[in-house]
Amino acid sequence: QVQLVESGGGLVQAGDSLRLSCAASGRTFSRYAMGWFRQAPGQEREFVSAISWSDSRTYYTDSVKGRFTISRDNPKNTVYLQMNSLKPEDTAVYYCARSSIYPATKGVNYDYWGQGTQVTVSS
Repeated sequence: QVQLVESGGGLVQAGDSLRLSCAASGRTFSRYAMGWFRQAPGQEREFVSAISWSDSRTYYTDSVKGRFTISRDNPKNTVYLQMNSLKPEDTAVYYCARSSIYPATKGVNYDYWGQGTQVTVSS
């Protein structure tokens, strides 16, 4: 059983930065791509970013390119999402998830999900 636990969310002002972390259990972390999604109230879950398993290729949705950076530390079984220049429209619950596909932009291609961490950006 794989468990993913996100942390690092919070309430910030527009223009601020946050770094989300996702800690994974298990010994096969480095064999899987990882992704971040977000869901704002009343909206569908949205793909944010993905990172490949070994060579750390990265992929972003257009709205976060140049502001967000995904990275991973395989020995620590952790994936990060550095979010800079935050905007009120980035407000959402952020989820990390695991996939056998890279880059996977649809949630159906992810098999394990974390519980989410709230990010709120005030204007």
